[in-house]
Order: sequence, then C-alpha cells, then structure tokens
Amino acid sequence: MNTHRLSVIVPVYYNAESLEELHGRLARIAESRPELDLEILFVDDGSGDASYEVIRRIAAGDARVTALKLSRNYGAFNACLAGLTRATGECAVIMSADLQDPPELIAEMYERWLRGTKVVMAVRARREESFAKVFFSNTYYRVFRALVDNAMPRGGFDFVLIDRIVINVLCAMQEKNTTLMGLILWTGFKREEIPYTRMQRRHGKSRWSLGKKINHFVDSLLAFTKLPIRLLSVLGLVTSAISLLGMLYILIVTLTGRVSVAGWASVMVVMFFMFSIMMIGLGILGEYVWRGLEEARKRPSFIIESEYRRGGADDPPR
Repeated sequence: MNTHRLSVIVPVYYNAESLEELHGRLARIAESRPELDLEILFVDDGSGDASYEVIRRIAAGDARVTALKLSRNYGAFNACLAGLTRATGECAVIMSADLQDPPELIAEMYERWLRGTKVVMAVRARREESFAKVFFSNTYYRVFRALVDNAMPRGGFDFVLIDRIVINVLCAMQEKNTTLMGLILWTGFKREEIPYTRMQRRHGKSRWSLGKKINHFVDSLLAFTKLPIRLLSVLGLVTSAISLLGMLYILIVTLTGRVSVAGWASVMVVMFFMFSIMMIGLGILGEYVWRGLEEARKRPSFIIESEYRRGGADDPPR
C-alpha cells in the first residue's frame, strides 16, 4: 500500500476551547485511512489564553502533532507560513481552529489531490452565521473578484489543500502585507472546488476585529492589483483636463472683456476639491511606499519561540 504524508496546518489564536475536539476529529480521519500518514502542526500565534498549554498536552500524547509557538501575534497569514516551513508532507491542508470548517472534508480533498489536483479549495456554499457577517464577507469577495482576480470563489475560501510544489513556492516568496489565499490563486496551478456549509462558531469568541478586516481588505487590493494607483493616474489626467478647460475659459472671457469677479465660495470649493484629491493620492502612494519599505527591511515574517514534539524538550528558535 502506497502511503502519502499529509500535513495539517492549524493557526491558533485564542482557541483553547476547541483544540481537543479538533485533534480528536483529525485523529479519527487518520485512523480511518491507514494509507494516510498524517502530520498535524498547531501554530500558536501569540494567544493570551491557554492555547499553547493545550497544544503541548496534545503533542505530548500524539507523536503526529507538533506544537509551534510564535514570539508574538504575527497574524494568521504568517502563522500559516510558519507551519508550512515546518511541514514535511507531500501536500498540506490549511484550516482554522474554530471548527467552523469540518475537518472530515480533508478525506475528499485528499482524494482530489491523488487525482492530480494541486490546489483543492473548500468553498463556502452556505454560512450558518449572522446576516451582517455573511453580507460583509460576500461583499469583500465580490470586490476581490471584480478588482483583483475573478478566480476567487464567490463564497471565498480559507480551508484548502495544496501540493508540495505550491508549498515550496509560498515559502520561497517571503512576501509581506499580502493574503495567503490570494497568493495560492496567483500561483495558477490546477485547482478544484468542494462546496460545504460553514458552521456557526460554537467555541470561544472571534478575534477577527474590524481593524484586522480593514487591513486584510487593503492588503488584498494593494498586493495583487495596480488598480488604485492607476485610478489615481486617471484621476490626475481628468482633473488636469478640467483645469485646462477652465484656464481656456478664463482666457477667452478676459480677452472678450466679459470678466466677472469670482466669488469666494466657488474658489474655496475648487481649492477643497483639488486638495482632497491630492491627499487621497498621497495616501495611496504612501501605502505603496510603506509596503516597499517593509519588503526592503528584510525582517522575518515570524519568529518561532519554541517547538515541541513528543519525546523531546522545546527546540530553540530557528
């Protein structure tokens, strides 16, 4: 019987309540598929609860589990990347720790991978969540499809299986201020979709704050499209054309002796309009410049504080 190693990467942030159940369900998948050599990497992304203690306890009882602890909260993207750098599987599944995505789908994702698919996406066909969450999530994905990449599934995805070749590409990029799912689509490898229903959260409280959502939205746009800066250029051309027409009009009425005294209100309106365009333009340029500075600094995307497996003490950071 041919065996294949599959790595499961689970970023953890304040998920102490759901980790035991998640591990149990993953273990049952491995037991039902003897040809599947399962490796589980829990990555604690600077949680302030008992998440890492729970992960250590799970790892102490299961040799398939590796517990990684980052030195602080680096965000889900970098936590996933940390797990991918340690993954040894021929393919890897990235999934959240809150059990809103059913781990049992991994078996079907694995079957699709065996048939040669490099990227298998579990796509949200339905969501058992509040109207507001569903509305804003769907709006984000509509904007992403319209402005960035129409290959993004309509319901979005963050539960995905990727082949080793995709893992190597992602680990080699070392790109900052971006989105993992956007990068996976950007690689362009053959992909398939598996629809499922995203469940209501039963454990803990979501830490996906409004600020993080805004950062994610901005990163998604600026990392994968030049549209904002292109729109700024077009806006500059349009306003320049309007200004030129205005100057021609002033010249004509001056030469024909039909000059009227300009009102203060109209002058101030024009000034405020132009000033607002300039500030918007500076803000967009600043976002791109800041991202260039971040890349030029070459700071690591994450720092692993400790790494634990059964039968050994914490390894030093690498």
